[in-house]
Amino acid sequence: MEKSTIIGIVLGLVAVIGGMALKHAPVGALINPAAFVIIIIGTAASLFIAFPMSELKKFPKLIKLVFTKPQLTSREELLLLFQELASITRREGLLALESKVDEMQDPFLRNGMRMIIDGNDQEFVHDVLMEDISAMEERHRVGAMIFTQAGTYAPTLGVLGAVIGLIAALADMSDITKLSAAIAAAFVATLLGIFTGYVLWHPIANKLKRLSRREVEIRLMMVEGLLSIQSGVSTIAIGQKLSVFMTPEERAKLSEKGADGGEEKA
Repeated sequence: MEKSTIIGIVLGLVAVIGGMALKHAPVGALINPAAFVIIIIGTAASLFIAFPMSELKKFPKLIKLVFTKPQLTSREELLLLFQELASITRREGLLALESKVDEMQDPFLRNGMRMIIDGNDQEFVHDVLMEDISAMEERHRVGAMIFTQAGTYAPTLGVLGAVIGLIAALADMSDITKLSAAIAAAFVATLLGIFTGYVLWHPIANKLKRLSRREVEIRLMMVEGLLSIQSGVSTIAIGQKLSVFMTPEERAKLSEKGADGGEEKA
């Protein structure tokens, strides 16, 4: 479970409900079915018009992504793995890595490893892997764009909802008491539109972009590691090359363990 998403949503609700309570606004006014219909269904309608069904089908999966912790191989694990593979390669050759391929859980890493074992040249391996990363980035960009667009549409639909509410309120001005309540209710749609747009949709889009960037960084580290193994570099050299992808804290942690130093295994 991705705790930051849950915390953010809870804090957003506390901010709105708590703010209304402090301003002595009736919290019960938020229970407005008409506002929900205009904002939620209206936003959905806009997305259906803006995106093809093949891309919108991924919406549930994208929502799941922001609520679950991504299962990515850590940089530390990758560095240690590549040092082990480099040691095996220098002792026994690339073909000795064949037994390790099936143990790899990541399809990208497994595919890259198979390519270098099959004897493809470095330029070919690099081009194929980089094209794979580029295609992944494009898929992720489209996914984030769905939520960015939803965040753009929702606040505007809130204004539309307020206008509809005002039309309904001003249609009958015989009772001033009811009129004031109807005008107040009309602005619930605006509140809901702004809330969903700037507390849900835009932040979700940003989180998806950050998750994508993290995955790209991991894959770039894999590419560098694979090409280094193909070149036959030492375990020390591969540790030094891959450590540039790590944060200072991660490097310090590895340094304490002695993973990026010491003599190469015989």
